[in-house]
Amino acid sequence: MNPDMMLSQLAPLREPPAVGWWPLAPGWWLVITLIVVALTALALWLRQRHRQRRYRHLALAALSELKAQQATSDAINRLLKAAALRAYPQDRVAALHGASWLQFLSSTCKTLDPDALAELAEAYQREPAKSSEALFLLAEQWIRGHEVQHA
Repeated sequence: MNPDMMLSQLAPLREPPAVGWWPLAPGWWLVITLIVVALTALALWLRQRHRQRRYRHLALAALSELKAQQATSDAINRLLKAAALRAYPQDRVAALHGASWLQFLSSTCKTLDPDALAELAEAYQREPAKSSEALFLLAEQWIRGHEVQHA
């Protein structure tokens, strides 16, 4: 027999059925689980970060209201104290005033010049003067830039 004749008598090859995408292989289930866990952890972290920083947004909004009202340094000092009480333990902040308060503000925000906050010392006078633009900028800088170590 001729080999070409034998080949011509063969039926065409049958292709196997296509592999479907369902059910998923165990490796894909692992990948999906890891992605869900990572997204959940990211969402929880973002939520906690937002809660920890919310007081900053509220303080900045209050500062812009004080700026519009041309408030005194006393009002700015109260706002900074309220923000500090929210960010730090109460026993560390509540009793501070005068030079110790100014030292606390400058030590918690490394970008602040310690002498720049001298205008806040006027808050303890009988009739404090209107606040300067520089004091509003320094207060905003402290609110945005103070460092808090969360437990």
